[in-house]
Amino acid sequence: MKKLLNTLLIVTCVLLFSNAAFSQAKKPTIMILPSDVWCNTNGFMIEYDNQGTKVKVPDYKRAFQESADLLLVISKINGLMADRGFPLKNAESVLKSIANESAEDAMLTSKGGASVAESPVDKLKKTAKADIIMQLTWTVNTTGPKKSVTFNLQGLDSYTDKQIATAAGTGTPSFSAELPVLLEEAVLAHLDNFNSSLQAHFDDMFENGREITIKIKKFDSWESDFETEFSGKELGDIIEDWLTKNTVKGRFSTTDATENMMFFEQVRIPLYDATGKAIDARGFCKELQNFLKNPPYSIINKLMTKGLGQVTIVLGDK
Repeated sequence: MKKLLNTLLIVTCVLLFSNAAFSQAKKPTIMILPSDVWCNTNGFMIEYDNQGTKVKVPDYKRAFQESADLLLVISKINGLMADRGFPLKNAESVLKSIANESAEDAMLTSKGGASVAESPVDKLKKTAKADIIMQLTWTVNTTGPKKSVTFNLQGLDSYTDKQIATAAGTGTPSFSAELPVLLEEAVLAHLDNFNSSLQAHFDDMFENGREITIKIKKFDSWESDFETEFSGKELGDIIEDWLTKNTVKGRFSTTDATENMMFFEQVRIPLYDATGKAIDARGFCKELQNFLKNPPYSIINKLMTKGLGQVTIVLGDK
């Protein structure tokens, strides 16, 4: 009897530990946005000048200010996700934070008088720092007195823009005229599988690292290149050795390498450091920048980011 009680006690402790570990599992940070198609269809687009090229992007700020349907739909999706343990970042609040920084950015110029070149979407992603962007498109169908909603929900990795989850379908026609109710009826059948895909992707990132790309170039004024040797080893090999030691499980792909540039894809970086602080592409590459800048290499270099997952380091000047 005593042996049986001890066995039951051990099993109970294991179960309690497992439940505690599951409850403490890290969840991805998620933000929901209307798709480009929805914004274009409803007239919420804006043009900006990207170094002389006109580019059209969604005008999220105006969409949130002028579309009551958008607020209702996102509020409903937020609630459905939160009920399943996936609380979402509020895109409208993030946009307000960006607006507060606009004046500072407008005053920021380089020594030569150039202004900051960054797309509104890149700025939104960088400010929100969401792991996953949920992109939503929906249309309301009317058949006589009945209405239904056709929706398309895409989960995109905000660092790579790769689609990692999807849900699409049409709800059962209903006499209800309320958009949130119609949307809930359409989405509910697909949401749990969608969330499972999101969590599986995040679990993979937690185990195998977040994927980013790194480009390393040189200024033409710099006399050295990636074939220059330091203590008998070429600079390109030194950089690859550093990536092998600092990426998760040494995972990265050298897509291209010449004497003047190196391009790395599928670079897997950890999500968190030893203290639990989140690491992004810029923070990871800052370590590489310092590694090259400090002795014995002492290479002056410039680090630039595009979006959340693309980093360029240019050697030889700033």
